[in-house]
Amino acid sequence: MDQQAITAAYRRYAPVYDLLFGPVFEPGRRQVVEALDCRPGDEILEVGVGTGLSLRYYPPHARITGIDLSPHMLARAGNQIRRHDLRNVSLHAMDVQNLSFPDASFDKVAALYVASVVPDPETMMRELERVCRPGGEVVIVNHFTRPEGWLAKAERTLAPLARSLGFRPLFPLEDFVALTGLELTETVPVNAFGYWTLLRFRRRPQSHGRMPG
Repeated sequence: MDQQAITAAYRRYAPVYDLLFGPVFEPGRRQVVEALDCRPGDEILEVGVGTGLSLRYYPPHARITGIDLSPHMLARAGNQIRRHDLRNVSLHAMDVQNLSFPDASFDKVAALYVASVVPDPETMMRELERVCRPGGEVVIVNHFTRPEGWLAKAERTLAPLARSLGFRPLFPLEDFVALTGLELTETVPVNAFGYWTLLRFRRRPQSHGRMPG
């Protein structure tokens, strides 16, 4: 996976993304916003905001910042903002592996369906920890490799096509959790057949972020 492949894949997906993935991923979007439990004045970062399908579920009393690497997806997210008059939302073209926000900028961070897309998930998690305030939460929704069964076979079959697909079909949960210094507090299956997983992490109150490496 690399940025060029990701951008190319999502340029293709952008016109049909809502049709293909809107209903399938809808329960996960709602569960993420519910899990974030946005309080008045909360600063929320959503990375991989895509076409902005989750944005209308956030309460107006929270300030939402959405980022995405794909300008084609962001253009459609802008349409969502205008359609639903979401004055509490701002959008930025940005790489989650190199966020331009200062340390401890956000009360809570969400990453929907992006962990298996980025070239370096460890760098992504380090950046999410850095910009999350101590005591805040990071909520991830993603697919993770099944250990057995027909889905596991399908993932292995699709693995060589990762560059064209724009995501990694092989993405073990245990390996991903081991990448971060955040505390995992909850694991919940979401969406159709529970194939995707919601992970709730907490940044420890005394955490100062992880050193690059």
